[in-house]
Amino acid sequence: MVSFVIVSHSRLLAESVADFTKIMAEQVTVIPAGGLEDGSFGTSYQMISDAIEKAYTPDGVLVLMDMGSAVMTTEMVLESMENRKVKMVDCPLVEGAVAGTIDAAGGLSMESICRNLTDTGYVNKF
Repeated sequence: MVSFVIVSHSRLLAESVADFTKIMAEQVTVIPAGGLEDGSFGTSYQMISDAIEKAYTPDGVLVLMDMGSAVMTTEMVLESMENRKVKMVDCPLVEGAVAGTIDAAGGLSMESICRNLTDTGYVNKF
């Protein structure tokens, strides 16, 4: 089953998003990687790397980020994991985490989940 890592500048935000996914997809592994080691705001290369290792499955890991340096730091981590099945997904953090974990619980592949998340959060205005 595909698993997830939630990267945020805030430890509490990352943990809350991970907890929120359990409402509909409790069997999916979702590991938060938020804030810095001392609990302050920021993003940590080591925390993201450790979260990916903890979440890793042969089906892959999808990483969702909040913004800015969370994206840049995750890119640096993924550069060191060339032979791993890990991908960043550009989608709204909360909506993407919930929709993605529901898809993972349904047995969808990493590629299918990524395609589905492309339109997550899009509001069609009439």
